[in-house]
Amino acid sequence: MKTLTSRQLQVLEFIQDSIRVANMPPTIAEITVAMGFGSTNAARGHLQALERKGAIELIPNSSRGIRLVQAGAFEPGLPLVGRVAAGRPLLAEENIEDYRPVDPSFFSPRADYLLRVLGESMRHAGILDGDLLAVHRSPTADNGQIVVARLQDEVTVKRLRRTGQVVYLEAENPGFPAIEVDLKQETLALEGIAVGVVRNL
Repeated sequence: MKTLTSRQLQVLEFIQDSIRVANMPPTIAEITVAMGFGSTNAARGHLQALERKGAIELIPNSSRGIRLVQAGAFEPGLPLVGRVAAGRPLLAEENIEDYRPVDPSFFSPRADYLLRVLGESMRHAGILDGDLLAVHRSPTADNGQIVVARLQDEVTVKRLRRTGQVVYLEAENPGFPAIEVDLKQETLALEGIAVGVVRNL
């Protein structure tokens, strides 16, 4: 499997959609507008990267000179989120390290992304430092579920307990105290619930 960045994948999907709907590939100008690029040079750069990775072939001196190669061979798998940039959405491009060849439907509910685990706070739940946690995106969770939560600019993996307006984010390691969040004074955003662990991938 070739690894495409999220932006490269968006460009490839736009090309595939154009061919399916209009029965011809888009022009560079159409890609520039559709992707919101500031110039056609940005579109050309993405097309050249897709060609280098074997996803497309560029045909010189043609306004629609794009040919798909091995359509379907570039399924991205699940995005792997590494160290999270402060203030950025979890699945922002700068947070995505890579894509891993993991079938999202292997998990129930279906996984939307993988999060690289840092630290030993969830060790007793079988989630170890360096593991890839499979996460289903959800803004809500039940008491007792392991969640990915955002507090200000910090993202943490903990077990959720809620009592009224107070949420406790509990570690699965006695060396780590619970994080107490008073929802009347602080904002807690749930990024998803843990649905599995991938190790040594």
